[in-house]
Amino acid sequence: VQLQASGGGLVPPGDSLRLSCALSGVNLDYYAIAWFRQAPGKERDWVSCINSADSTHYSDSVKGRFTISRDNTKSTMYLQLTDLKPEDTAVYYCATDLNPILVSTTPNYWGKGTQVTVSS
Repeated sequence: VQLQASGGGLVPPGDSLRLSCALSGVNLDYYAIAWFRQAPGKERDWVSCINSADSTHYSDSVKGRFTISRDNTKSTMYLQLTDLKPEDTAVYYCATDLNPILVSTTPNYWGKGTQVTVSS
């Protein structure tokens, strides 16, 4: 199982980004997959997840601003980030437990992260 996150960058406050997470080695259709992030000097936090039934969940800090989605035909998950704030600055990671319903707080499979920096 391999996950590869991409799409990060340096943007000003209020701007948008779309992160992608490509999953290989297994069929994305069957599993829940999640985004986490780790800001400098802080612990890694759960951000959002989507399960095999396309049920989505968000942390309170991003609800209404971030949107998670998946394209099973491309085996890729996305996180649309809008109205970005400096406190969204972090390395963003995608992860899965290969479970159809949920992703734990300590998933078994992680991708390398992608850096998102929000600064004017």
